[in-house]
Amino acid sequence: MSDSNTTEFTNPSTFILLGIPGLETAHVWISIPFCAMYAIAILGNFTILFIVKIEPSLHGPMYYFLCMLAVTDLVLSTSILPKMLSIFWFNSREIKFSACLTQLYFIHCFSVMESGIFVAMAFDRYVAICDPLRHSTTLTNSMVVKIGLALVLRGSMLILPFPFLAKQWPYCRTNIISHSYCEHMAVVKLACADIRISSYYSLSVASCLIGLDFFFIAVSYIQILRAIFSLPRRDARLKTFGTCGSHLCVILAFYIPVLFSFLTHRFGQNVPLHFHILIASMYLLVPPMLHPIIYGMRTKQIRGRLLRLFTHKGP
Repeated sequence: MSDSNTTEFTNPSTFILLGIPGLETAHVWISIPFCAMYAIAILGNFTILFIVKIEPSLHGPMYYFLCMLAVTDLVLSTSILPKMLSIFWFNSREIKFSACLTQLYFIHCFSVMESGIFVAMAFDRYVAICDPLRHSTTLTNSMVVKIGLALVLRGSMLILPFPFLAKQWPYCRTNIISHSYCEHMAVVKLACADIRISSYYSLSVASCLIGLDFFFIAVSYIQILRAIFSLPRRDARLKTFGTCGSHLCVILAFYIPVLFSFLTHRFGQNVPLHFHILIASMYLLVPPMLHPIIYGMRTKQIRGRLLRLFTHKGP
């Protein structure tokens, strides 16, 4: 295996994922919280999908967006965790080149979709709180479907050049990826070619998407907060503010690690590699675990239906 890691080649059949370099002795211990987060994410998001499906009163825009988020979270966490655990538990580091590019595509494509879903959910909350009389006519089922399709097309088309360009580069230095999964820049940095096209494209996509999405979310929540503070009753203000505050915390838990990982690849030469990889892994695991708790268990309708399900009181 050592020969294959260093011999010159242009089309590698496999890559070698190192996991978390510098923390190899702690891989088994690190796998415990990672595995727990994955189990919670799987159970929680499937529960959300099941509850929304069986409860007709939850067939509305907010819950449809919540289901989109649940599906996205399931794909994101499943894209990295099984392979990561095989590295941690069985030292199974090899990944086929085609599988690596597929993983790369799914991670970045569904990350873009998740960012778009946050924008859609922020817009839904904005209309529901700031203009409630027009909510049912603005966010109809057909409009929700159109938004969902637009988010899928946006993510799939914008990220498609990532694996396409990565496949074109010759890899003649090494096939060892110092990461726990096939992250885009971690892969293309192995190429022995001018990768500025890949670098500039990923930089422009990330800057525009993160910048615009975060801007629209910020504008929506500023308007929401203005509406909250204009409510006459203090208990209503506190209740609504608490809900919006928890939603904002979940959104920040997604965007801050994404931004950190993105900037570290380009400007963070002094950031320890193991710290960067841990943060890059957490943003794909922590939000999928938190979303069912924040958006699901703190939503009265979902919580009530779940309690009725377990107490066998029927629909």
